[in-house]
Amino acid sequence: MPLFLLPFPVIDPVMVHIGPFPIRWYAMGYIVSLIAGWLIAARLAGKDSLWGDVRRPSPDSLDDLLVTIAFGAVLGGRTGYVLFYNLPFFLQHPLEIPQVWNGGMSFHGGLAGAALGAWLFARREKIPFFSVADLSCTVAPIGLFLVRLANFIKPELWGRPSDVPWAMIFPGAGPLPRHPSQLYEAGLEGLALGLVMALAVRAGAYRRPGLTSGLFIGLYGLARIFSEFFREPDPQLGFLFGGATMGMLLSAPLVLLGALMIVHSLRRGPAAAENATAEGR
Repeated sequence: MPLFLLPFPVIDPVMVHIGPFPIRWYAMGYIVSLIAGWLIAARLAGKDSLWGDVRRPSPDSLDDLLVTIAFGAVLGGRTGYVLFYNLPFFLQHPLEIPQVWNGGMSFHGGLAGAALGAWLFARREKIPFFSVADLSCTVAPIGLFLVRLANFIKPELWGRPSDVPWAMIFPGAGPLPRHPSQLYEAGLEGLALGLVMALAVRAGAYRRPGLTSGLFIGLYGLARIFSEFFREPDPQLGFLFGGATMGMLLSAPLVLLGALMIVHSLRRGPAAAENATAEGR
């Protein structure tokens, strides 16, 4: 055990009570990220200089996009958790599948559900899917950052035992000091990835449809795989094989898909991307 330990900052997981209803930090993370993402996306969608001739969602249509993606993310996140992380339990207790308030969401499932919601929105609005995906991925790190902080506050998804100077003893995780892996993920998947998204947009990434979303998907996969080396695997799954975790296995295809999207968008070039966009009107 290390000589010095950072004390775990015990914070009430309930942020505030509104009458008999508790508002938890976890729920507030989702609410704030959706509102902040919507406001920033509306501002980005209204800047012609960022897009060139590439068609994109209008700022006025983002209300519908917010609802569609939020619904898809929740549905996909819960479905992914059921299928990938705890299927035997839910087969025995099917009535608990819709009880999302009891916890259990998968980012990878949520990403798939959000992508489906973005596709349905793009089809209805008759605009290119990748324009919608690029805009959505730009603001997605906000949610990742806030939700990982909520994981830390709860606390849940803590790290593996460690003797690093900043290790903490998490309530409910036993007597061993552990990596604050939730903060690692908040820093990598939220702050660092958000900075990359902002720099890419400023550099003209929206003019190459698929580049921004490819960067997001690929870099998230890398960040998640790295963080999994410090994060305790889910107890019902443990290590799968060779020290791999479910999070690693689900993230590896994202790295490959993101790389393919980046290469494809760069090969097409801005002019080709704009022409292809115009042909899809």
